[in-house]
Amino acid sequence: MKILIVEDDAGISDFIIPELEHEGYTTCLAVTGREALSKFEEEKPDLILLDIMLPELNGLEVLRRIRAVSTVPVILETARGETIDKINGLNLGADDYIPKPFEIEELLARINALFRRVNYSKPQEVLSSIKNLTLNVDRMSFSIDSNEVQLSKTEFLFLKLLIENQGKVFSRQQIIDEIWGVGHFIDENTVDVYVGYLRSKISQYTKDEYIRTVRGAGYMMG
Repeated sequence: MKILIVEDDAGISDFIIPELEHEGYTTCLAVTGREALSKFEEEKPDLILLDIMLPELNGLEVLRRIRAVSTVPVILETARGETIDKINGLNLGADDYIPKPFEIEELLARINALFRRVNYSKPQEVLSSIKNLTLNVDRMSFSIDSNEVQLSKTEFLFLKLLIENQGKVFSRQQIIDEIWGVGHFIDENTVDVYVGYLRSKISQYTKDEYIRTVRGAGYMMG
């Protein structure tokens, strides 16, 4: 099992990492919110230990962005007595929290309990599309038949949006709002570029056309 530790206090991470590795876990470390998002995509951890007080992006914003694409278990590190952080974290989808300072035995117990709760003996939750396309939302991976296709984060979110809403037509502006967020000034031609990327990657493995252009309206999966 791989655990991503998001902690900018070297004293804490230097204490946690050897203990977790002694217990047989693989670890990786991020010290800022933006690095945490990057490591999440690169390392595909099985669990995240996430501090709330981080440089660049705070832990709650990191959690919000991760929950938009994954159900990976997350344990928040909170300041003792900061009830509002605990409530906000749980409302955003955190699975558990542990107040600082904490004993390593308590952290290990919470990690082990969480792994038992999510039952890692079962297959990862997948979202299957029409015919032979499969998205694994937990792992942010995409495959055609048994062939894994490498996608960027934006490409994955684009495909996930269409697959989860099969038969629904999205205008270019709706796609921009869903993927980049309302209020972001993205040229609508950017949507066409990403459709081209996805069609090109899919066409390497199948001749079926999945992403349909609806003239004057936008795009749909069908």
